[in-house]
Formats: sequence, structure tokens, C-alpha cells
Amino acid sequence: MKLTKIAVVLVVSLLAFSLAACSAPNDSEADSASGNTDIAALLATQPKNTEEATELHQKLMQKENEILSGDSKLWEKVFLAANKDMPMIEDGKNYGDFLLDTIEGAKDQFSAEELKTLKTGAQQVKEIEDKLAALEKDFPGCGSSPSSGESVDASSAGMPNSAGAATSAGKFPSFQGKDLDGNEVTSDKLFSGSKVTVVNFWFTTCKPCVGELGDLEALNKELAGKGGQVVGVNSFTLDGDATAISEAKDILAKKGVTYKNVWFASSSEAGKFTSEMFSYPTTYVVDKNGNIVGDPIVGAITSPEQQKTLSKLIDQAIANSEG
Repeated sequence: MKLTKIAVVLVVSLLAFSLAACSAPNDSEADSASGNTDIAALLATQPKNTEEATELHQKLMQKENEILSGDSKLWEKVFLAANKDMPMIEDGKNYGDFLLDTIEGAKDQFSAEELKTLKTGAQQVKEIEDKLAALEKDFPGCGSSPSSGESVDASSAGMPNSAGAATSAGKFPSFQGKDLDGNEVTSDKLFSGSKVTVVNFWFTTCKPCVGELGDLEALNKELAGKGGQVVGVNSFTLDGDATAISEAKDILAKKGVTYKNVWFASSSEAGKFTSEMFSYPTTYVVDKNGNIVGDPIVGAITSPEQQKTLSKLIDQAIANSEG
């Protein structure tokens, strides 16, 4: 994950109902109080070295996810209420401030109790983001592990998965679909027209997914000079969901993304392949013959180690295409 935090749209939405949602009210209140105490304790913690900072960073990120997943329907309303003309993704801005501003602008849509819940959660996110920024400043590199990038578990985001999709080798599933502007796209033509295609699976409310869009755009421009391309697949847009396509296009435009994003039927082989993703973002490298090269890149490509691995796979795909 980059040292400069990138404020993005909601980390998690459309979450599956948890067992906690079925608990008695008193249990829920107790859990909430306990959670607040845990957050306060984490915020007060002062790590002594990078290892301790990394562990603390991970725990704080988990707490942030828990805050936004605890009342998913409410947070989804906040996201939908966001002013489409305001920057939803802004470098250097605290994500909690973005949430608080959006909640204030849409306060008429919520009851007094809902506003209290949202404002409390947004304020906690703000405090967590401040702590994360401080950790990343004092202990560079604590926000990312050397072998993987930041990611969001697919099941936690309410998407079905069979924990078996992130597979290596074999052919990328063929499909007949469209890009987000409604133009016909077939996998055969998509892959055969490029020496290498980097296929990035993401979804609109996935923080690390949106956070790496700028890097993928830069990669697409780099690959253009080598006869390659980047292609995005937003899992929310499958089956041509008009609302999801509009929201995806809005975020892509705000991030300056020009590379093609496509959708296909969820019942197709490619759709089934997508439903089996166990983590987002996930990126595949495909040669001109439609063959998947190596293992998928699970997690954001923003870390140096992830970029190094991706670069090797790209070189291999180009060699396969030219051989």
C-alpha cells in the first residue's frame, strides 16, 4: 500500500449478514462498547519498531473494516448520497473527513439515531486514518507486507466465492460481453490483438481496488508501447447492471482511467470464474493466445514486490506471444 493514504469510497458494502446481527440488543451494545474500547487502546499504542507498527497497522485496518461493515445498509446509503461532482477519491485527504462531509450533506435522509451511528463511525475512521498516517510516517513500509498487497476478502464484501478461483495456468475463460460504453467485446479479439493483457478484477467499493487504479493506468500506458494493455473487470457490473456501470464509470473518470473495462454474463464461464474470486483486487496476466501466465497477483499491485512479480509475468507473456 502506498505511504500516502488515498481516500476512496466505502471500503466494504453489501456485506453478508453476520451472526452478530442476530444477537440480542444488549449483546450488541456490549459488543459495540467493547469495540470502542479496543479502538481506543489501539490508537493509544506506541510501537517500538517496524514489526510492532506493522501488526498495529493491520489491526487498525481491520477495525476500520468492522466499523463500515457493522451497518452496511446505512453506509451504502451514504455512498449513494455522495455528491457525484465532488472528488470521492482525493490524495492526502483523511477518509473520515470525506465520510463526515458526505453524511452532513445527506443528513435529511437519516433518522437521529442513524446519524448518531454514522457520525460516531466516521469519527472513529478519521482517528484511525490519522493513526495510520502517523505509523506510515514513523515506520515506512509498515502498511504493506513484502509478499502481498492490501486486499478485501470477497465473502466479507457479500460476494459468493468458492475459494478456488485464484488459479494459475490454463486458458482464461472465453466470453462475449461489452465495455462500459456498450461496445461489443469478445475475449478472442481482446487477447489476440495484444501481446499481453493484464486483467484486473475489482469492485467499486473496494478501497485497495480503487487505490491502485492510478498505477494500473500508468501500467496501461507503459504496455501500449510494448503491444500490451490493461483491462478491468468490475464484478458489480456483471450482467450489464446499469447502476453499477454508472458508478464504476464515475470512479474511473475521477481516477483518470482510460483503459477498457468490460462486463459479461454472470452465468458465463468467465462470470463463474469471477464469482470464485476469494480476494479483491486480483490481477491475471494473459498472453495473446488467451493463456493465463503464472499465478494471479492477489492484492493491490502498489507494493514494490507485487510490481516486481507482475513485471516478470508480463515479460513472460510477451515472450510467449513472440515465440
